Amino acid sequence: MIRRLIFLWVSVIASIGGCTLSPKYTRPEAPIPSGWPTGAAYQETAAMSGAPAATEIQWRAFLRDERLQYVMEMALDNNRDLRVAALNVQRARAIYGIQRAELFPSINAIGSGTKQRVPADLSSTGKKKIVEEYSVNLGISSWEIDFFGRIRSLKERALEEYLATEQARRSAKILLISSVANAYLTLAADRENFKLAAATLETQEATYNLIRRRFEIGLASELDLRQAQTQVDIARGDIARFTQLVAQDENVLNLLAGTSVPIGLLPADLASVSAPEQISPGISSEVLLRRPDILAAEHRLKAANANIGAARATFFPRISLTTAVGTASSELSGLFKAGSDIWRFAPQVAMPIFDARLWSAYDATKLEKEIALTQYERAIQTAFREVSDALAVRVPVAEQLSAQESLVNALSETYRLSAVRYTKGIDSYLGVLDAQRSLYAAQQGLIAIRLAKLASEVRLYAVLGGGGD
Repeated sequence: MIRRLIFLWVSVIASIGGCTLSPKYTRPEAPIPSGWPTGAAYQETAAMSGAPAATEIQWRAFLRDERLQYVMEMALDNNRDLRVAALNVQRARAIYGIQRAELFPSINAIGSGTKQRVPADLSSTGKKKIVEEYSVNLGISSWEIDFFGRIRSLKERALEEYLATEQARRSAKILLISSVANAYLTLAADRENFKLAAATLETQEATYNLIRRRFEIGLASELDLRQAQTQVDIARGDIARFTQLVAQDENVLNLLAGTSVPIGLLPADLASVSAPEQISPGISSEVLLRRPDILAAEHRLKAANANIGAARATFFPRISLTTAVGTASSELSGLFKAGSDIWRFAPQVAMPIFDARLWSAYDATKLEKEIALTQYERAIQTAFREVSDALAVRVPVAEQLSAQESLVNALSETYRLSAVRYTKGIDSYLGVLDAQRSLYAAQQGLIAIRLAKLASEVRLYAVLGGGGD
């Protein structure tokens, strides 16, 4: 009898291997141009065609600074946000496993036994006896036969939602890599600004002391003395400000790393940080379709498509069955009597006649697909804008850097000449003051542009989907 039951299960499972009622999925056309923007700001886009693509180079090869690599490994191991994303993937995998298990029957086994003493006056034989009965039941409780693909559609939806969470984990990893790199570079820039402020304070204090001595002997005016003092106070204020920023930058880096970063791994300044590897966006914007956030949006679109199949299947009969097979035996006065096998087959059919809720649910699933489609298209458009913005930085920031370096050199010479002319009594201290202010601002601007250039490379790597592995 058990063989017949197993044969029945195999036959039914083989009979439900048909198609679902889900609409045929076709990837929508990307609502963006096929190529990247062109113009003066994008002149280097084509020139970088020989560089590797972002998705072809791992973050260790892209971020070439060894100390930054160590910090990045700490973050990937300890960052709590990334850990939550990984746990969400495991949860989605478990949910998919539950939904997939609905396709198969749940087999239950129940055993029981009784033993009864029958006195002689109640026995049919006139003799006392011991009656023992045992039974074993093996069965399926309410197994829905998926003729119309409702359960398979739900399983497909759960699978796509699981795949979407996996892509979300990859997006979280990319975000973490870019955030750690930017925090590291920002710390390097602020440390360099602190060093600049400290060097400026030292120079201004020496100048102030010189002017004070000249003032005491009548060779300098009080105006010169007070102007020199203002520069000392400005530098002192900047030192305090950058002391605060450096401490806060370290706090951000420690949070992203998930633990305290050793002092030996912290950068001294931007000059001590190795520049990232150059990458190419390619010539086609189709590379964006491999970005994890866009893949996640597409999986959610596929899940909504599968959900329509499940909603359609609710308009058709739902067939379920309950089967059981068992054996019973008894022992009478020490003699064994074998009982007969018991087999029960109880099919049930639930046929929806009319239920307005089914139609509303079906309409809701179609609207959910439209929403998912719009979100998918929006994700592609956003990605195209992010890459275009990152590409637009390359040429201008390189020109800005070249111009700022030339400006700093010119102002350094201007400041030197102004100081010489003031010392010889040719000009007033106002010329020195203006030259020093301009030089200090230009040096701070140079640090900011260097940071922007490095950060733009990290940004381009991230928006092109690099680092997700």
